[in-house]
Amino acid sequence: MMKWMPLLMLALSACSSNTQTTLYQLPAGTSAVAPVSQSALMVNNSLPVWIERVSVPDYLAGNGVVYQTSDVKYVVATSNLWASPLDQQLQQTLVTNLSNALPGWLISTTPLGEQHDTLNVNVTGFHGRYDGQAIISGSWTLEHNGQITRQNFNLTLPQQEDGYDAMVRTLAQGWQQQAQRMATAISAIRSN
Repeated sequence: MMKWMPLLMLALSACSSNTQTTLYQLPAGTSAVAPVSQSALMVNNSLPVWIERVSVPDYLAGNGVVYQTSDVKYVVATSNLWASPLDQQLQQTLVTNLSNALPGWLISTTPLGEQHDTLNVNVTGFHGRYDGQAIISGSWTLEHNGQITRQNFNLTLPQQEDGYDAMVRTLAQGWQQQAQRMATAISAIRSN
């Protein structure tokens, strides 16, 4: 029996190493984002908006897609991973979504010139949940003309299907909706 043990261990390790890793990238929405009204765009849209940072907590900062399994338990996937860091994906898709919602505005991840509005986003939740919901929460701050505005956000969206693919699509849809809300609020702030 002992001489078969190394062979058995090798066979078991070969079976366990066949786990396929899946990488996920947030799709940037295009057509579903409605532009903010033209009258709002005419007011003070010459200043660029610099998205300085989109931050995520440690439990979301790793490679694994996060799933909440109970009211107190979160699981970080080991085979379902983000293709690039989540904070970078959130920042890049935010640029795209805000640019679509605010045509004619310059939205950037780098400061352009000395005068610009500065947007910072703190994402505290971006995960699936045991009841089939996708959770997106956090807050954002905008510095405009020396004034700072802060708004919280909390979205809960139902997944249409089971699985990580559906969860990531639902999270992307929610992030796009949040970008639309940010665009409307930023436009209103700049028109005052």
